[in-house]
Amino acid sequence: MTSNNFKFTRLMHFKYLSIFLILISFKSNSQIVEEKKNFRAADSLLKENSFSVHKDNYFLTGIPLDEPITRNSADVKYQVSFKLRLNSKPLWGGFFPYLMYTQKAFWDIYASSKPFSEINFNPGVAIVRPFYLKGGRLTYGSISVEHESNGRDSIYSRTWNMIAFSLKSQVSPRWIVGIRGWIPIVDKDDNPGLTQYVGYGEASATYQIKPGRWSADVLFRKGSGLINYGSLQTQLNWRPYKNENYYVTLQWFIGYTESLIDYQEHTNMVRIGFTIKPEGMGIF
Repeated sequence: MTSNNFKFTRLMHFKYLSIFLILISFKSNSQIVEEKKNFRAADSLLKENSFSVHKDNYFLTGIPLDEPITRNSADVKYQVSFKLRLNSKPLWGGFFPYLMYTQKAFWDIYASSKPFSEINFNPGVAIVRPFYLKGGRLTYGSISVEHESNGRDSIYSRTWNMIAFSLKSQVSPRWIVGIRGWIPIVDKDDNPGLTQYVGYGEASATYQIKPGRWSADVLFRKGSGLINYGSLQTQLNWRPYKNENYYVTLQWFIGYTESLIDYQEHTNMVRIGFTIKPEGMGIF
């Protein structure tokens, strides 16, 4: 790596770290530090079971939009994700510790031998600080250390680590928005250029079209390239029964790094299936 590239990479890391620190420190406009006896924001975490859904759990099947539809191009994508709160009382500063795990798989179920083309593993540990913005807007700030890999070796190995910082807030009764930045730690010998594709951050939004029934999700990840790279994932969710936490989901993904094995390949897939979502607005 040249001296100029090294300086640029360090500058990007400092930029995202600075943005995060600024966002979580604007006490003049928020109630980030509540009195211990009035730590109401903690109730939002404690009412949830210590073992609970982390990210969306889903089972989706779909087809490509940018190539011929065949037995080899259609597939199934599913994700299993959970988290474990390690303490029922906050640590110093009002933080709650969590363990978390997500596994995402791509299954060529329509091919003759029905192989799994890729499985990505994403364990991590995090501390989460709930607080209220003025106006009673529940917000979660988190710091996490995570690993992601496909569990393979040789030329098929894909792996990276990150130190991530995130904010997620219910800015109105219908809107939830989030921003997440990370410092990537990548073995550039095994994964050349991976940082260009995973980038340094992402933004998300959820809108309740008809509360309790219809919702829409958007997740945008920006690669480090000026124009290329990055990804966009959108979902339309329909909840058939108000008392059950599962949805019928239509998902569209376009961009890079949907799976680690093909992170340099552009993907354009539409899928439909079932999703189990976190209770409330989720943490990350």
